[in-house]
Amino acid sequence: MNPQRRQFFSRAAGLGMAAALPWAAPARAAAYPDKPVRFYVPYPPGAATDTLGRMAAQVYGQQFGQTFVIENRGGGGTTIGTRAVATAAPDGYSIGMVDSAFTINPGLLGSKLPYDTLKDFAPISLMATAPFVMVVNPSVPAHDLASFLALAKAQPGSLSFGSAGVGSAPHLAGEQLKQEAGVRVLHVPYRGGGTVFTDLLGGQVQFAFATVPTLLEYIKAGRLRALAVTTPERLRQLPDVPTFREAGLPGVDTTPLFGLVAPAGTPDGIVDRLSSTLAQSVRQGELHEKLTGLGFDPVGSTPAEFEQRIRTEVAKWTAVIRKGGIKPE
Repeated sequence: MNPQRRQFFSRAAGLGMAAALPWAAPARAAAYPDKPVRFYVPYPPGAATDTLGRMAAQVYGQQFGQTFVIENRGGGGTTIGTRAVATAAPDGYSIGMVDSAFTINPGLLGSKLPYDTLKDFAPISLMATAPFVMVVNPSVPAHDLASFLALAKAQPGSLSFGSAGVGSAPHLAGEQLKQEAGVRVLHVPYRGGGTVFTDLLGGQVQFAFATVPTLLEYIKAGRLRALAVTTPERLRQLPDVPTFREAGLPGVDTTPLFGLVAPAGTPDGIVDRLSSTLAQSVRQGELHEKLTGLGFDPVGSTPAEFEQRIRTEVAKWTAVIRKGGIKPE
């Protein structure tokens, strides 16, 4: 073959390969996932965050025809499981479930946090939120928030509230109440939520914050009295209970969130597929009904919307924690 002909075919082969390359990447992306995906949950099995994580994993398994393997890594105030996501390869085969601890821990732990919440993750979607209701033991002589606050101001330090621990969402809801209303109430941290409600029902602590499903049975039975909810609008389960906004304290807005993240650097195409697939199921159909039935508010946000929510929540909780002088246990 003469040199000119050899050069022509060499250039043609090069052009053919170059032309093929743009097609190769989409074909590979379209095949995602072509092996099992590890799904980290930073709690033991049975927690609310674990329940939602399993729901999401089931959606993905059905839609993608691939296994999403739940790996529970509890401990460290969720930092152990969440760090596993931050340090995983950014290839779409490691994702994680997060909740309000994800946005509280930067302000609570500061430099001790083993990852950067705002830099080390690619937000996928805010799956759902869970409004809080403030309840009091019936022995407390207050039938609305105004009379409760009047009592708290008249008897500083006489009213106590329980939570699942320092820096937990129920603790920070109480801290918001203190800061917004200018009252002095005593925080009693417990190790876990179960004992909180035992003591609340027994009158050892006078009030608490928790999700509606946790408290609805006690409220309906008259064993606890609901004073306000943290949502912008009243809840259908408790239509007679006003919002904190209606009661004049819009700054009391603690609403636990539940969402999914991937390691920073995960390809946008994969993040978008994970987000849109989950959002479609969250906003309508069987999963929507399941979440609503359990007392959650389904959301199904875009990655950009979830990223903005994370930034807003981190800033809010960092300010509350600093103002309250809250230190981790």
